[in-house]
Amino acid sequence: MPLSEHEQRLFEQIERSLAEDPKFASAVRATDPRFHARRRLLVAVGVGIIGLALVVFGTVSKSSLLGVAGFVVMLAAAAFGVQSRRRAQNPDLHVVGGTASRRTRSRRPSLVDRLEERWRRRPEGGS
Repeated sequence: MPLSEHEQRLFEQIERSLAEDPKFASAVRATDPRFHARRRLLVAVGVGIIGLALVVFGTVSKSSLLGVAGFVVMLAAAAFGVQSRRRAQNPDLHVVGGTASRRTRSRRPSLVDRLEERWRRRPEGGS
């Protein structure tokens, strides 16, 4: 059931007042999973750079243990970064204020879903 014009105006007024409130905005930003995912992604990049520096320093100092440790740090940072990026792109996240666009990706139906759809569309004839 759609909202009436009066309800839509009230809803827009409430949205504007909430979006303009600095305390509310900071509280929402602090609990926004995308904000934390972005921060984790930046941490992963920083740790990856530190791992690369360890690999280079281990190579220059001919310390294979330090080079291997740097590689492990880089690998862990890459895994952490990929996980953070996936969390940031989660389509179920909501934004207060309605300024951000929400991308919806169409999921490809599974094999079972396609087979069920074919079964429903089969011709009903003959026997």
